[in-house]
Amino acid sequence: MRALTWQGKHDVRVESVPDPQLVNPRDAIVRITSTAICGSDLHLYDHYIPTMKAGDVLGHEFMGEVVEVGRGNKKLKVGDKVVVPFVIACGGCFFCQKQQYAACDNSNPAETADMSEKLYGYSMTGAFGYSHLTGGYAGGQAEYARVPYSDVGPIVVPKDIDDDKVLFLSDILPTGWMAAENCEIEPGDVVAVWGCGPVGLFAIQSAFVLGAHRVIAIDHYPHRLELAKSMGAEILDFEEVNVREALMEMTGGIGPDACIDAVGMESHGFSIDNVLDKAKAAVGLVTDRPHALRQVLLACRKGGRVSIPGVYGGFADKFPIGALMEKGLSIKTGQTHVQKYTQRLLDMILEGKLDTTFLISHRLDLEDAAQGYKMFKEQQNDVTKVVLKPRSAVRH
Repeated sequence: MRALTWQGKHDVRVESVPDPQLVNPRDAIVRITSTAICGSDLHLYDHYIPTMKAGDVLGHEFMGEVVEVGRGNKKLKVGDKVVVPFVIACGGCFFCQKQQYAACDNSNPAETADMSEKLYGYSMTGAFGYSHLTGGYAGGQAEYARVPYSDVGPIVVPKDIDDDKVLFLSDILPTGWMAAENCEIEPGDVVAVWGCGPVGLFAIQSAFVLGAHRVIAIDHYPHRLELAKSMGAEILDFEEVNVREALMEMTGGIGPDACIDAVGMESHGFSIDNVLDKAKAAVGLVTDRPHALRQVLLACRKGGRVSIPGVYGGFADKFPIGALMEKGLSIKTGQTHVQKYTQRLLDMILEGKLDTTFLISHRLDLEDAAQGYKMFKEQQNDVTKVVLKPRSAVRH
């Protein structure tokens, strides 16, 4: 089959690789009809995430048709149209029973779990196409994918629904929703969102659905700010204003009730702290650039709530822990418990309460995936979401 493989920093290639096979009784094989490039894929593209190996198949946002099912799977059948969560979860461990699927204890094999346990104290959960820290599973930017624990992860969607309407149930829509849910939004709340990429935009949409009175969006790309504005958000261009001062003015000197960091480890900007972060990262003194998170912690009101869906992977300095403690802030973070949210969000899509298609800016053939990565990296004002279609899906 054809698949996009990682070869090194800023080097991804579509190559012929072996077709996936059933390995365990609960596996399924999915013929991919749509897949997408995620903002967190750019962390792999930039080689910010360790343990990538040449030839790894990328991609964790995908959907398609079930073509083969293991004998232990009682949920799926051949011909089902499914969206596959990026988190791989067993469904039966302590954490899965609490619906904390992104903390599953069983989906990251022992030989790869040890690496993340050394970094984080506990092993990470398995995930598609996202380094050997998360199990080394082949991803979905391909013609076919093996889906472990397929009786837990994939959600069956109507066969007549357009892929574009449901593809983002795989990751960014639940991630934006959980980011907003973690804000514990109350009537009258003002929510500030740093980053108007895909997750940030879905977090804005979700915050309004969950009852936010006002949402303030912060970015510097004009098109992304316009998308946020079209959803009802007030906007701030961080290159034109002092963000903290502007937020204080907009909230009567109190500050936002809840703040969302949808930026993560590769913050932009020419502030002194971010310039120092970049210099230190270049020589290996730090791994992450938390400029946006520093702003979040300083700008959020006393007693406020902070939600961090943005990806962080290692170590950072100049962390304002004093502000965190003295202001009495609450923080919720983490990879998304996708399986917890898919059915509810699918229902809202079918009812017309949530729209996802506005985000798609480019549609490319899978063979042009390397071009898609380069575009997404270098043209973030114009490229909001790239959807890839394998030629085998078009032929069907």
